[in-house]
Parts: sequence; C-alpha cells; structure tokens
Amino acid sequence: MRKHPLRFLVVGLIGAFVFGCAAQNMQTPLGSFSPKSFPSGHYAPKVDNFLVILDASSSMAEPYNGRSKFSVAKAVADRMNQTLPDLKIDGALGSFGHSTMLSRKKTQLVYGLTDYTQGGFKGGLDKISRAGGTTPMTAAILAGAQDLSAAAGKIAVILISDGKATDSSPVEAVKMMKEQFGARVCIYTVHVGDDPAGKGTLDQIVKAGACGFAVNADDILSADGMADYVEKVFLNRYLDSDGDGVFDYLDKCPGTPAGVKVDAVGCPLDTDGDGVYDYLDKCPGTPAGVKVDAVGCPLDTDGDGVYDYLDKCPGTPAGAKVNTEGCWVLGDVLFDFDKSVIKSSGTAILDNVAKVLKNNPGLRVELGGHTDSVGSEGYNMGLSQRRVNAVKAYLVKAGIAKDRLTAKGYGEVNPAATNKTSDGRALNRRVEIMPIR
Repeated sequence: MRKHPLRFLVVGLIGAFVFGCAAQNMQTPLGSFSPKSFPSGHYAPKVDNFLVILDASSSMAEPYNGRSKFSVAKAVADRMNQTLPDLKIDGALGSFGHSTMLSRKKTQLVYGLTDYTQGGFKGGLDKISRAGGTTPMTAAILAGAQDLSAAAGKIAVILISDGKATDSSPVEAVKMMKEQFGARVCIYTVHVGDDPAGKGTLDQIVKAGACGFAVNADDILSADGMADYVEKVFLNRYLDSDGDGVFDYLDKCPGTPAGVKVDAVGCPLDTDGDGVYDYLDKCPGTPAGVKVDAVGCPLDTDGDGVYDYLDKCPGTPAGAKVNTEGCWVLGDVLFDFDKSVIKSSGTAILDNVAKVLKNNPGLRVELGGHTDSVGSEGYNMGLSQRRVNAVKAYLVKAGIAKDRLTAKGYGEVNPAATNKTSDGRALNRRVEIMPIR
C-alpha cells in the first residue's frame, strides 16, 4: 500500500490541533471573580493610553495548575478590564503567536487604539480564541510601538506572557520603544506559569523599560490583587492631606485642624461671615459688616466693655463706668424726685470721676443733666440744669478745673428708661458725662 506524505502531514496537524484545543480547554476553575470598585471622584488617570499585549503562542497552550497558560492569561486581561473604572483614556489590545498553516499573521491588533470602554476591550479579547504558533515577542513589541505612534501623553504597556520568546531579543525591542517614547512609556509584565527562564526574560524587559514592574499572574487573579494592580498601573489616588474630606487639588484651605467642619472647598466654616472661622471665633453671631478682632469679637476701641458698633459714646476714658450704650454715666448718682441734691451714696462715684479726670489731664467733658417726665418741660429743664450744676460744683471742689467741665441740662427729652414705672423714672433722674473732642 502506497503511503502519502501529505496524509501524514494532515493527520499530524489535526492531532496537534486536537491536543492544543484540549490543553486550552482544561476546565479547572479559576474561581469566581467579583471586581472591586473604586470610589467615584477619588482617583485620576495615571496614564493617557495603555496597550495590553497578550501572548497567544503555542507555549501558552501548555498546562499550568490544571488549566492552560493561555486561559490564565486571558483571565488576567479580562479581570483587569472588569476592574478598571470608567476612565477617559485610550486603550488597545494586541496579541502575538496564533500562527497556523492557514494564517501566518503573527501579530494582531484586535482593539484600539481608541477611547477605552470595557465593552470594546472585551470584544477585542473575545477575538483571541486560541494559542498556537511561534512566539514572536520582539515583533509584537515593535508592532505595539507602531500601534502607539499617534498616542499623546503617558503610556502603559502590559505584556502578559510565559516569557518564552522564540525570536530575537525582546529586550532590544523595548529599548527601541523607550527611544521612541522616552519617559512617557512604562513597561509592565505579567508572568504566566512557573518557568524561571521565562520570568527572567520578563524581568529583563521591565528593567529595560526603566519604569513599571513585573508580577506573577497568580498574584493578581483575586479581586484584591487585581484592584491593587490596577491602582498601581492606571490610577493616582487623590490625596486629602489634612483629612477634612476635601481632596488636596480642590482644597483652598490646606492644613485644616482635625475635626474642624469645612465647606465644599475645604475651608473652615465662618457662619457669621466676619472673616474668622467658627472654630476660632470667640464671638459667634456677629452682625454683618461689623469689624472684628483676631478671635472674631467686635472691636471695643475705648475698652469700656461695649463693642464699637453698639457704643453711642466712643472714646470713653479708661476707668469710666458706662451704661449698655457705652456712655459714661454717674452710676448711682441719681436724684430724689424734684431734688437736685447729690445723695451721699453718690459721692464715692463722683470721687472716681474726679480720679479719671485727673488721670487724663487733657480731657474736657460735658455734664448732661436729665429728669423724668413728671412735671412741665420748662420746669424739668431747669431742674436738670440745677442737678448738673451740683455735680459740676462737687468736681470743682475735688480739684477739677472749671474750664474742663461744661454743664448742660436736657430736661426730660432723653430718657434712659421708661417713664411709665417708678423704677424707670428713677433711672431717668441722672447725670451723664460725655468727653468733648
């Protein structure tokens, strides 16, 4: 019987194909995968473009931990795709190997370079259906450089392989890629399998790339491992250095103390709008437009205890007793009804007034006399003048020059309290002091 060489070739190819398919379809499960998510708005892209290069050569059809290395490699790419957040970057997916008698195309770009979407990347990954052929890793890296030629900005190139190259040095190809893109490109490798020589090749590729790093596929197949990998390669975590809940790039008030409430731009609250943050404000609720000091309290220029915006008698000398309106009042130097005689209880107060005037020798004052509303206006005007004259006489006797004292009666026209009650009328029978400028 005549034997046909072609028949043996066909049978051999069929056998190899069947063996390859069997190896690639080993069903030892990789385990379920539920990707971890990244909080929206907490990250920015570290790169502007990425290219995944997937090894689909015949060595990837070899078994590894109950599955083919090719299945593990695809799982890495797929889980990376599931974990990537929605980023405004460009993505691409290429492969190499998969050469048969029917197809001699050793490298393929199955997706991109285009606006990255998870669906688009998965569609490209589904096109890489089997492993076979040689391992033209160098050609794949050079083809990747060509595919990225129009890319602007930073680039991440991720090579997923067992490291078994069959062509000229892929390390030299990486050096050429670095010459083309410079510091814009970083090379990352994912080693599939346990071949030390293959791992060594991938480590050399990373070293030639000058940035990036090498990992083993087994270390990033879990949800936690893949999330960590994606963050390191693709993402920059926004910092919040002062921990106020506003990221540094948005924080207009960095260094806010711990626990202080802030607004949307990271600045401590200033509820009353006085320019002093609430956590420093010793006088919250200051009315709008009122000038305040460093601790948020309204100014009290004359130091009489009444804030300037409430002080109707600014410039009160130190030591003078004032009322709620900041006016120098002779306190308990009040008068009985229809009397202008100073009560004995008021002499100590007048002595203090004299002391204040002596401590301020350049100060001149007006003594203002007042009455309640009982009686006629004319009578009360005279009564108020007699009262203020009595106070002036006492101060002159105490050593204050007459020309420093002006005495003027105002009658009942400026009540300090209500005239409808006996207590209010008693408060209105008074003498006030106003510095003259």
